[in-house]
Amino acid sequence: MHRRRRTALLLTAAIAAAAPLLTACGNDAHPGAAAVVGGERITVSQLENRVDEVRAAQRAAVPDEAQYQQAIARTGSLTRDTLQGMVLDRVLERAARDAGVTVTDREVQQMRSGLEQQAGGGEALEAAWLQQYGIPPKRLDANLRLQLQAQKLAQRLGTDTSRPEFWQALSEASKELDVDLNPRYGDWDVEKSSRVDARTPWVRDVSAASAPQGL
Repeated sequence: MHRRRRTALLLTAAIAAAAPLLTACGNDAHPGAAAVVGGERITVSQLENRVDEVRAAQRAAVPDEAQYQQAIARTGSLTRDTLQGMVLDRVLERAARDAGVTVTDREVQQMRSGLEQQAGGGEALEAAWLQQYGIPPKRLDANLRLQLQAQKLAQRLGTDTSRPEFWQALSEASKELDVDLNPRYGDWDVEKSSRVDARTPWVRDVSAASAPQGL
C-alpha cells in the first residue's frame, strides 16, 4: 500500500565545485579537522573524499561537458553542504541511540525497494538522489538508513520530523556531542542542529511504496 512517510536529513541539491579547504582547524587542538563531533574528528581529507564522490558520480551521470559545467555553476556550497550532512548524520545517530531506536538492514532494503518502484528502477532512484540531494549511489543505502532512523525517532517521541519535539531531540544530541566546526565552514547552531548559514528546512516528504516493517 502506498503511504506518505515523513523523512528527514536529505541533502539539498548541491552539485558545485569544492571551495578551498583549510589544512587545519582554527583551533590548534584539532589540526586537520573540518569538524569535531563527540570528540571525534571529521578530517578535511574525509570531507574532500565525500565531495569527490559526489563530483565523480555527477560527472558520470552528466557526460556532456556543457551540462556538467551548468550543474557545477548552480551552487557553490557543495563542500559546506556535505560537511553539514556528515555532522547531522552523527547527531541523528546519537539522538536515535539515546531513544533506543534501531534500524535493520531488512528495513533499509524494504524502503529502497519501495522507492525504486516509484522512481522506475534502481538506476533512476540513484540518479534522483544524486541530482536532488547530492547523495552518490554508493551512499544511498546509508542515507536511507538515516531516513528510517529519523522516522522511528519521531514516532518514538510521538511526533513527526517537522515538529519542534523532533528537533529538540536533535538539539539535545548536538549538545551532548559538543559539535565544533572549523571556522572556515561556519558555526554550528545547537538549537537548530545545523550550520548557522545552512539552508533550511532539511526535511522532505518521501513516498514509500513498501513501508518498512516495525514502523
